[in-house]
Amino acid sequence: MSEPAQKLRIDKWLWHARFFKTRSLAAKVVSGGKLRVNGQPISKPAYMVSALDVLTFPQANDVRVIKVLAMGERRGPAPEAQQLYEDLDPPKPREAVIEQVPRFDGKGRPTKKDRRALQQTRSDLLE
Repeated sequence: MSEPAQKLRIDKWLWHARFFKTRSLAAKVVSGGKLRVNGQPISKPAYMVSALDVLTFPQANDVRVIKVLAMGERRGPAPEAQQLYEDLDPPKPREAVIEQVPRFDGKGRPTKKDRRALQQTRSDLLE
């Protein structure tokens, strides 16, 4: 007889692969209905995931699309965890994300002259 396909709970696999710091955080994302396995929404952390499943879930400001390659025996170091999956949609480089954030063009704290000018414009508007 052939050996059954190896499966693991989805919350435990997400924790093993180091997508979440704790298993309870992974379970919270799954319970919230924010995770999809092969396009189907999953709401139970006990759902059993196997190799070649495709996971879609939010993480920080990104939506991650991950293909499961292996189950993993433990929550090991990051290089070991990266062997468990293939990132189908790698996140954008941080520099590209930082450029989109609006920045203050001033030079820090306003000077006394700047504050007086601001007060003058406010008082002109109120009159």
